[in-house]
Amino acid sequence: MMSEVDDLVAKIMAQMGNSSSANSSTGTSTTSTSKEMTADDYPLYQKHRDLVKTPKGHNLDDINLQKVVNNQVDPKELRITPEALKLQGEIAANAGRPAIQKNLQRAAELTRVPDERVLEMYDALRPFRSTKQELLDIAKELRDKYDANVCAAWFEEAADYYESRKKLKGDN
Repeated sequence: MMSEVDDLVAKIMAQMGNSSSANSSTGTSTTSTSKEMTADDYPLYQKHRDLVKTPKGHNLDDINLQKVVNNQVDPKELRITPEALKLQGEIAANAGRPAIQKNLQRAAELTRVPDERVLEMYDALRPFRSTKQELLDIAKELRDKYDANVCAAWFEEAADYYESRKKLKGDN
């Protein structure tokens, strides 16, 4: 069902002219460029270094091994940004790889969630680890606290799937 919603939103965005602002639900519109990303734009770090920034907005050329060795670069600056993930997702979608785009959308959303919490959420998705309500509570947290709607929908889908397959806590 989510793919149908994503397809509808993508069609609406296309009809609106694919504005240059990022769309958090589909990731199909461009972020800081008006050019639509295609497979020819891959890899971004080689072909569009100007679009790939660190979390604090530094250019890739500002990061080098010597600065890392000398502790002149905060390790958090080596993380990928949601914007880069969305651009990679746009490339994947335009290359006919919607599943990869969806994975990159989830990853972009999860950059806002603390690492420890991501691990807890991942553990909650393991079969027989959570009740349906616990999974739905995580979905609500993702949606309300982190504006992670794609991930929230994924947890809701998992809750229903685990219920239908008897994979919830207490089913074993």
